[in-house]
Amino acid sequence: MDTLQALVIAILQGATELFPVSSLGHAVVLPALLHWRIDQRSSEFLPFLVMLHLGTAAALLGYFWKDWWTLVTGVLGIGGAHQVQESRRVFLLVVIATIPAVVLGFLLEKFVRGLFGSPVVAAAFLIVNGALLLFGERLRGRGRRDLATLNMVDALVIGCWQCTALIPGISRSGATIVGGLLRGINHEGAAHFSFLIATPIILGATVLEVPKLMHESVPPGVLTTSVIAAVVAGITALLSTAFLMRYFRQHDAMALNPFAYYCVLAGGISLAVLLLL
Repeated sequence: MDTLQALVIAILQGATELFPVSSLGHAVVLPALLHWRIDQRSSEFLPFLVMLHLGTAAALLGYFWKDWWTLVTGVLGIGGAHQVQESRRVFLLVVIATIPAVVLGFLLEKFVRGLFGSPVVAAAFLIVNGALLLFGERLRGRGRRDLATLNMVDALVIGCWQCTALIPGISRSGATIVGGLLRGINHEGAAHFSFLIATPIILGATVLEVPKLMHESVPPGVLTTSVIAAVVAGITALLSTAFLMRYFRQHDAMALNPFAYYCVLAGGISLAVLLLL
C-alpha cells in the first residue's frame, strides 16, 4: 500500500464512518474496483487500521467533548443533583445501546466478515443499505421526539439495529439512525445518539486489535504513514460530523433519502462493473 492509497483510504474512512453509507462496504468495494492489491491481514495493514480508528474516535471525542465531559463528571457524582441524575441516565442508555453489538460482534464478527466480505457481496449490500435508509424514512415512528426523551427500550432497539452493520455494505450510523427514527426520534436526536455510541464501539474495536499489533513486526515507514493517515481520517471525520449534525438539524423530512439514492447507485454500478468486467 503506497502513500496515495493510504490517504484515499483515510479520507474514505473518516467520511463514510459517519455518513450513513457504510465505511466497511466502501473499504471492500473501492480497492477491488481500482485493482489495488491490499492485504488486510498483513503486518503492514494492522497498525494502519488501528491508527485510522484512533483518528476517527478522537474526532468524535473532540466534537462531542462537552457531552462526554458532562457524562463522566455526572457519573462520578460531580455537579448538581439534576445533572448527575441525567448524566447517569444517558450513560446507561449508551451502555444499553452498545451491548448488543459488542456481544454479537465478539461472537460472530469473523464469521460474518469472512462470509460476506467479498467485493461483489459488499456492493450488493450497499444497495440493501440504500433500501434500508428508504425503509426507515417511510416507516419512521410518529412524532418528532428529541434526544432527551430517549428511554431504555429505545436504546436497546437502536443497539440491536447497530448489529446489522457487521455485514459489509450496511452502515452502522445509517442503521442506528433508522432505529432511532422507527422509535419516533427526530433526525438530529437519532444522529446525535448514533455518533455518541459510535465512540465506544470504535475505541473498543481499536483496543481489541492492539494485542495483535504488539506481536507484529511493523515494517519501516509504516508507522509514519499510519500516523499521517490517522490525522487525515480524524480531520475528515470531524468535518463530516459537523456537516451531518447541521444537516440533520435543518432537515427532518426524508433526510436520509440522498444517502439512500447514493448507496443504490454506487452499489448498482459497482456490482455491474465487478460482475461484467
